[in-house]
Amino acid sequence: MCSVHHIDDFMRGRIIGKIEEGRKITDIAREFDIAHSVVSRLWKSFKTTGMCSRWHGGGCVRNTTPAEDRYVVLSAKRNRRTTAQQVANKFLADLGKQISRKTVDRCLRGGGLHARRPVVCVPLTRQHRTARLQWCREQHNWTEQD
Repeated sequence: MCSVHHIDDFMRGRIIGKIEEGRKITDIAREFDIAHSVVSRLWKSFKTTGMCSRWHGGGCVRNTTPAEDRYVVLSAKRNRRTTAQQVANKFLADLGKQISRKTVDRCLRGGGLHARRPVVCVPLTRQHRTARLQWCREQHNWTEQD
């Protein structure tokens, strides 16, 4: 099987034409080197809608442009401690365009920034490290009975 994810409209038309000629779906799938289920689904879709082209689009219309996405990422990088809501408020103040916190989250994720929780631990001072090292050296020669 080929690794192409989508079949172009021309090939879809050729597949539909071969099925209308009376050829078997299995033979067509083998000829075009695609899965039997793809050809079968294409034929079923053609019978119900009368069209063989793919529906493009879908999903919500983008609220921000790629340039605005870069601006959101840049403003978040400038001050790493700001929250997504604060970035959205700054975006509104600077550009005069309202975006949601979720939009900011998606922009940041697209820019490679992810929310991380800092590890909560006590940082070791020089005294802590020397005390640990001394304890290890004392217990170095212990046996199982000790």
